[in-house]
Amino acid sequence: MSAFASFRGRAAVVTGGASGLGRGIAEQLLAEGMRVAIADIEAGALQRTAAEIGAVAIATDVSDLASVRALAAEARRRFGTVHLLCNNAGVGPIGRIADLTVEDWRWMIGVNLWGVIHGVQAFLPMLRANDDGAHIVNTASVGGFVTMPGLGAYAVTKFGVVAFTETLAQELAVEGSKVGVTALCPGPVRTNIKTSSRNRPPGLGPGALRDVDLEKTEFGASARWIEPREVGRIVVAAIRRGDLYAFTHPEHSALSSSVCRRSSRRVGYLRRIEPLVYDALTPTPPRGAPHAIARWTVRSGDRRRPGHRQGRRAASRRRGRAGNARRAHLARAQRDGRADPSRRR
Repeated sequence: MSAFASFRGRAAVVTGGASGLGRGIAEQLLAEGMRVAIADIEAGALQRTAAEIGAVAIATDVSDLASVRALAAEARRRFGTVHLLCNNAGVGPIGRIADLTVEDWRWMIGVNLWGVIHGVQAFLPMLRANDDGAHIVNTASVGGFVTMPGLGAYAVTKFGVVAFTETLAQELAVEGSKVGVTALCPGPVRTNIKTSSRNRPPGLGPGALRDVDLEKTEFGASARWIEPREVGRIVVAAIRRGDLYAFTHPEHSALSSSVCRRSSRRVGYLRRIEPLVYDALTPTPPRGAPHAIARWTVRSGDRRRPGHRQGRRAASRRRGRAGNARRAHLARAQRDGRADPSRRR
């Protein structure tokens, strides 16, 4: 969990900040008193948005590591350091997997997944150097947990962002870092992602991916759409609490609970394999000191999910109850003459 008690006076970088989610996040961070740089590949829209909201504009192609490194260098030059990185840039056209070209995959993965990887690669050393804490927000999606026809390429990248973010959070917790990590998982939000192809590099040539306005589909007609500024408030609240996940829609709470249970089980597994893996990656803790991963917890909203130790005890209780029920059933069946004890396994 990051030590993000206050936003005022600190510096943030938001990719994909010229419109949509990125602009909504940047506006809220500015309202919290942060100094904000927004990065985007659309130079014209970037300059207009920066002038309108009072942010610093830095043109960036997140699919290009050199461009993201230049973004980090410019942010350091302007602010001295960066405390908050929001890897938010993304595209979302649809297309059947069988029809997609290699260029389609390169574009989608380059922006949605490599953009996040490049951001962490370029900024993490600077974030770790902050004694007063830092935070990373990676924009995933509800599409990082469920799949549907036509969104295969998008889901591949967002599932990847979720896995990347979970693992990064675990590793930073193990080393006792003050850098927190959050996976932002938006549901329906009114953004320009419906016109993503406007930013497809011309050198990639045509492909099978096409833009779609989900608001005009049967799904969109029944969904609850929210505005980007509301997402900005959700992100700020998640950073304050140190949440691993930030879901934008309460109606996705069942998914949130499922994810947290899965992560708690994973923490228990990691604790068991720690001597094989993490001792090779981290310094040996002082004698008697509890290991960071044993203290690591997953939070969903205001509900804490137990980590490894509590999770193992709960699992043991469930197995005990199941065994007791099975034994009682066999005893009743044997008493009624419906079971042959010799067949028990």
